[in-house]
Amino acid sequence: MDWLSGIFNYSLLHLGDTELTIGLILTLVISLVALFVISEWIRRFIVNKVLSRYQFETGTRQTIGIMIKYVLILSGVFSILQTNGIDLSAFGILAGAIGVGIGFGLQNITNNFISGLIILFEQPIKIGDRIEVGDVSGDVIKISARSTMIVTNDNISIIVPNSQFIDSQVINWSHNDRNIRFNFPVGVSYKENPEKVKRILMEVAKGNPGVLNNPQPDVLFNDYGDSSINFTLRVWTSEFIDRPKVLKSQLYFEIFKRFGEEGVEIPFPQRDIHLKSGFEKWEK
Repeated sequence: MDWLSGIFNYSLLHLGDTELTIGLILTLVISLVALFVISEWIRRFIVNKVLSRYQFETGTRQTIGIMIKYVLILSGVFSILQTNGIDLSAFGILAGAIGVGIGFGLQNITNNFISGLIILFEQPIKIGDRIEVGDVSGDVIKISARSTMIVTNDNISIIVPNSQFIDSQVINWSHNDRNIRFNFPVGVSYKENPEKVKRILMEVAKGNPGVLNNPQPDVLFNDYGDSSINFTLRVWTSEFIDRPKVLKSQLYFEIFKRFGEEGVEIPFPQRDIHLKSGFEKWEK
């Protein structure tokens, strides 16, 4: 036991007035690992057991849980250091060194971390939101200190740095609620009755289970095109917020079927060609 005690008490370096031994370092490592595990367990308990009893949205519960976890980790780290007799005044030198490192090479990491804190407090996006940022479109499934994880409709996970949500334009389809209106263009021949077309489009929209009845769908007569009269079918949905093309396909399949049953013509581009000269010699 003497040799084991000698190993644990072997001094590696001095940090201010504190002597860092192998035993002290092992104690710190074990304490910090336990701190992270316990804080994560507390976060999950609060999110899944406590906050689930109240009428909080999923994203709000997750945000509160993450902030509580960060507070526990920060306070726990200082508590562990003080309990083990670490001279915290010596960290002033370390903080200065970190500041120099930030100035030279850690600007992006710091920017993303601060952006992550802003996202958690201001909540421009939350877990479960449907968003578009840059060329990325998908559902937010995780917000961490440095980045946000988005899953696309193809089940591809994309890691986006948090700074992009602060510096760039972000489209949040579900920021207020998950009721979204989509506009689908429809063109028919000039010989068709607009009222008949409107009736068919409304029946198709109301017959789709993914279209909300409140707010009601409606049809706009947009304009007179080159080869068709153009309408816009406007529908509200909460089910297809992440799959607008699926809803569009369902409606278009049914519209095509109904147009065929009721004899409504779907036009194709037509052009008149006028031949003015150059054919006289062929007639001779």
